[in-house]
Amino acid sequence: MEHAEHPSYLQHHFADSQQQEETAKLGMWIFLLTEVLLFGGLFAFYAIYRAWHPEMFVEAHKVLDIPMGALNTFVLITSSLTMALSIRAMQVNNKKQTIWLLVATLLLAATFLVIKYFEYSHKFHLGQLPGKYYTYEGITAANPHIFFSIYFTMTGLHGLHVVIGMAVITWVLIRTIKNNFSSEYYTPIEMTGLYWHLVDLIWIFLFPLLYLIG
Repeated sequence: MEHAEHPSYLQHHFADSQQQEETAKLGMWIFLLTEVLLFGGLFAFYAIYRAWHPEMFVEAHKVLDIPMGALNTFVLITSSLTMALSIRAMQVNNKKQTIWLLVATLLLAATFLVIKYFEYSHKFHLGQLPGKYYTYEGITAANPHIFFSIYFTMTGLHGLHVVIGMAVITWVLIRTIKNNFSSEYYTPIEMTGLYWHLVDLIWIFLFPLLYLIG
């Protein structure tokens, strides 16, 4: 009876599992708000410079690889689906399915980074780089290095969030394999899902702003 009243996952400073779950959700939403503020600042930065250099932004964006960007959009949206399904699987105590769905999410995240690697490599080869490192001569409009400074800052920071997300997903995957979660307690997987959905949502804004502005 004592074990039932005080399950192993319940931290001593919480009255019950519901309070612990609600506190975790509140903390995660506050953290996600800071992430929104971070990227919100970058979006404001983008809007200001685009207003100052509209023609250059339209011309510079044409050298981006739209098919690769679209493919990465599809990959991330699919990874959000597998992440959501992994939470649902744990809600019904299907540990095996949860594991496979988390693995699928990791593979899709890795696919996103591989595609982005090839995009970055191509731009490095052509000299489509930020700031003083810009050497590409295929854009006639003035100051194209500004566009690529914004491109690498926003997509690079987003890529870092993908890597962090993969690390957290790996952590909850290991804990799932170790039977740390069940239909009664899966809060870490759910919180990881919230973070991953934000990563996906940010890219859904980045793709049209950078790749489709023309």
